Amino acid sequence: MLIRKAQRKVTKARVGMTGPSGSGKTLSALLMAYGMTEDWEKVGLIDTENRSADLYAETMKAGVHIPEFPKIDLDPPYTTEKYIEAIKAFEDYGVDVIIIDSLSHAWAGEGGLLEQKDTMSKTKNSFAAWGELTPKQNKMVETILKSKCHIFTTMRSKTEYVLEANDKGKQVPRKIGMAPVQRDGLEYEFTLVMDLTADHVATVSKDRTGLFDGQYFTPSVETGKQLLDWLESGEKLITDNTTDIIKHKWNALGLQVELIDAQTRKLYGSPLQGITEKQGQSFIDVLNDKQKTAEPEGA
Repeated sequence: MLIRKAQRKVTKARVGMTGPSGSGKTLSALLMAYGMTEDWEKVGLIDTENRSADLYAETMKAGVHIPEFPKIDLDPPYTTEKYIEAIKAFEDYGVDVIIIDSLSHAWAGEGGLLEQKDTMSKTKNSFAAWGELTPKQNKMVETILKSKCHIFTTMRSKTEYVLEANDKGKQVPRKIGMAPVQRDGLEYEFTLVMDLTADHVATVSKDRTGLFDGQYFTPSVETGKQLLDWLESGEKLITDNTTDIIKHKWNALGLQVELIDAQTRKLYGSPLQGITEKQGQSFIDVLNDKQKTAEPEGA
């Protein structure tokens, strides 16, 4: 069992945004994404909402001009494979932030996992059906968590109405958001989960950053900047230059390149691409020492 020091590293955002229809999930994600990139060409949106995100292009929202921005339209069936393909496409395109609007369709949309399960249940029992479908859900979630981009996911919430007294004391209905429409427990995978009301006010039900806990706020460009500052305040990850030096020294020692990750996990608890720049420099020192001991006497 490896025992290592806990260490907060520079990381990517994994943000879930839940709320009823009309609560402002898409706009909130767009504004925060722009706050993180300051470049709309670096913001990519995966649209499963009948191309509704097109309505934000060339508009002024919250004092911000939203121009045309990169997007991918997903049509039914909303399979997890399509979501994975779209994420990979945006990674290759070179965006910094991917907005998945919405992730609920992969679960409860046409051709989503629930509909696939109902179809399979005609020939298989529920246990067997989920035995095939759960790995698909897990692969999609893994793709989101391991992406090199910041990712925002919007999720519809089950809607319920409550009666509240207005300023005149009259009972009036108010729409509130409930649990997100996705597989139970998915929200635990995110760094930050924002719950938006019909009035576009956000609270957080999960906040590993500690930035927004206990607050009531409207997500904005500034919110995105705050989040990015926190994400980048940890230890810097290893650079490509340091990675190349390590691989060169490793090869010079006659070691198999596929064993590098096993060694860095043993030393630092992460594969090579997951260690910090400081740890990378330390690993170079280890390899230099090993090279010296491997040299023949008088060399």
